[in-house]
Amino acid sequence: MPKAGIIYNDIKPVACRAAVELKDKLAADGWEVCMATGSGGILGYSRPGGPVCHTPIDSLAPPGFDAEMSFAVVLGGDGTVLAAFRQVAPCGIPLLAVNTGHMGFLTEAYVNQLPAALEMLKTGEFEIEQRAMLSVQLFRDDCLLWEALCLNEMVIHREPLTSMCHFEVVIGRHAPVDIAADGLIISTPTGSTAYSLSAGGPVVTPGVPTLQLVPICPHSLASRALVFADSETVTIFPANSNPLVMVVDGNAGCYVLPEDRVQMQRSPYSAHFIRLQPPEFFRILREKLGWGLPHIAKPTSVELP
Repeated sequence: MPKAGIIYNDIKPVACRAAVELKDKLAADGWEVCMATGSGGILGYSRPGGPVCHTPIDSLAPPGFDAEMSFAVVLGGDGTVLAAFRQVAPCGIPLLAVNTGHMGFLTEAYVNQLPAALEMLKTGEFEIEQRAMLSVQLFRDDCLLWEALCLNEMVIHREPLTSMCHFEVVIGRHAPVDIAADGLIISTPTGSTAYSLSAGGPVVTPGVPTLQLVPICPHSLASRALVFADSETVTIFPANSNPLVMVVDGNAGCYVLPEDRVQMQRSPYSAHFIRLQPPEFFRILREKLGWGLPHIAKPTSVELP
């Protein structure tokens, strides 16, 4: 019996209805179906005065989700897609992302396209696009306190009402660099169109094997975004006396104390996106962000009297 999964945003009624309808359709066609909510991929936040707890990266898969699963469908917005990949990437399960939210930059189809998409899934009429992910780990005295799988970006920043942050950053075997800023972003190519873009970083096409370091509101004009090979390990040492906050993909994070270090490297796990048509990144940029659209009014030559 073939096996499929459904991950959905349980706070959105449209996603809940679509999940039930999809499950019934697959079951009627002889498929074994496992269901889960995207909340299992939201790791939560630690408290500054409490113990830092974490779930190991490879222990987030919902019951029944394993390498035998042919595909899974995720119903929600970009936040649900990010959470779902944290749940299934270690199992190598390809995901079809169906938009029930607003922007849906990471999604492939809309809810009204789901019946046609389902037929393509069952007959194998799709491509799989792999996207790089990051392993983010927090260490204190060489003890691993917290870790998470990251598809978009890791952000480390100051708490409200505290002063500017100072960071010592080591990339691979290169000499350490010092950065003074409100925070730092380490972004994958997938995340280059998210927080990194808002902070002034470049857009990077998904297939380029790079990472980005983007300072947030840097204190120096010389502190600009840096693009480097994703084969390099990145280590960040906070060089200030106040606790900082680390956030991964916008919905999971922990406090970083002065004696801690944050370490990132490309994960052995990748995000497997199901594409119902050949991937075309520039089309997505045009449709979602308006990039490269023709000017409504172009300058024309004017004859002077």
